[in-house]
Amino acid sequence: MNGNTDLWLFSRTLNTERSFFKSNQIPTIRMAGRGSVRASGNFNANQDAETLYKAMKGLGTDEDSIIKLLTSRSNSQRQQIKAAYKTLHGKDLVGDLQGELGGKFETLVVALMTPPILYDVTLLRNAIKGAGTDEKVLIEILSSRTAQQVKDITAAYRQEFDADLEEDVTGDTSGHFRRLLVILLQASRQQGVQEGNIETDAQTLFSAGEKNYGTDEDQFITILGNRSAEHLRRVFAAYMKLTGYEMEESVKRETSGGLRDLLLAVVKCARSVPGYFAETLYHSMKGAGTDDQTLIRVMVSRSEVDMLDIRADYRRLFAKSLHSAIQGDTSGDYRKALLLLCGGNDA
Repeated sequence: MNGNTDLWLFSRTLNTERSFFKSNQIPTIRMAGRGSVRASGNFNANQDAETLYKAMKGLGTDEDSIIKLLTSRSNSQRQQIKAAYKTLHGKDLVGDLQGELGGKFETLVVALMTPPILYDVTLLRNAIKGAGTDEKVLIEILSSRTAQQVKDITAAYRQEFDADLEEDVTGDTSGHFRRLLVILLQASRQQGVQEGNIETDAQTLFSAGEKNYGTDEDQFITILGNRSAEHLRRVFAAYMKLTGYEMEESVKRETSGGLRDLLLAVVKCARSVPGYFAETLYHSMKGAGTDDQTLIRVMVSRSEVDMLDIRADYRRLFAKSLHSAIQGDTSGDYRKALLLLCGGNDA
């Protein structure tokens, strides 16, 4: 990860999380129950705060105690530990952890200590502020979050940065890519399946791409950006029957650049969000080097949501376990924490 970006994320997180819970207008993300990390049944925030304090007190740091505790508590419980730590010791827990840890492990721990919506908000802010645009982050978050989560993210973004997320996104992107991002930010997909439109949508997508020379990107954007996931799955089946192509194949042939990547993410998330993240994790560790930024982002944000399903899809798609991939691609305390977030080996 870029060092300057890391430092900005850390400092911004520390500044914003102090104000985040002053308002109760922004709801927390509801967890789906398929996560590898769950709330501890015998939870005592004061005891956990003391455990962390002792792990960082004096010479040396007990990283194993920190890893074991933080990966066995839900994010909500981590926020309670943070508050208890401040009450008991008059110090900021995240700041103390940063002072004791370093590198990718520090980045991972700070992410674990950040409320989920605030984490998404901070990632999006980093992606569109400063030099260049991190399209990968925009695509991943806006294509995979539920409509309610997108609405919560938009509200939290305004609260934390006194800015409009849609305006910031439109100011930093362009063309068809920008148009689809704006549609996704509306979080107003049609509900359910429109039976009468399934064949029509499939035919429209065919006519917009494979059937004719040139591509009508607007039709791809309108249909893929506004229909429900359930409806789109039916459209994809009809499209395959009509053309002999999977939707992903046509998107790759008919579009390019950021729009192609975003449309592919939308299609894959309509099919299966865990499947999309299994692929994302695979590519973060494929080949020379590791995309640690993506690896951390996915492992943290999905650990309480659907990590069990991601693991199953990873095993099915790539004939190896996510656990073994992480084990072979990372090292040290960073690897220990990631493996605990993974939650098991599907070898």
